[in-house]
Amino acid sequence: MALNTEKNLKLYYSIKEVAAMLNVSESMLRFWEKEIPMIKPKTTGNNIRQYTQTDIDNIKVVYNLVKVRGFKLAAARKMLRENRQQVDGNARIMESLIKVRDDLKELKKQLDYLT
Repeated sequence: MALNTEKNLKLYYSIKEVAAMLNVSESMLRFWEKEIPMIKPKTTGNNIRQYTQTDIDNIKVVYNLVKVRGFKLAAARKMLRENRQQVDGNARIMESLIKVRDDLKELKKQLDYLT
């Protein structure tokens, strides 16, 4: 049996790590927790937030709606409540497109270097 190197071995992330992943402030993540019911990280006895990969995926969906597509937080909350599957699908598509765009930019940079 081969070792799966693609698997993420970390179970919990701190609020600082999640904020750095998405390039948002920690206070914004705390605000979104209050406003969006689907964002509920585990907290320790000292009120230290521990985010799972599922929590991070939920935050990415909210990030896509609010920061990328420009929805107000109330509109994002309404969309998530009414049609979560479509919102999740759109977020995955947007993430894929951004990755393809970044890969193409990198490829163009390498081609420009060769010429």
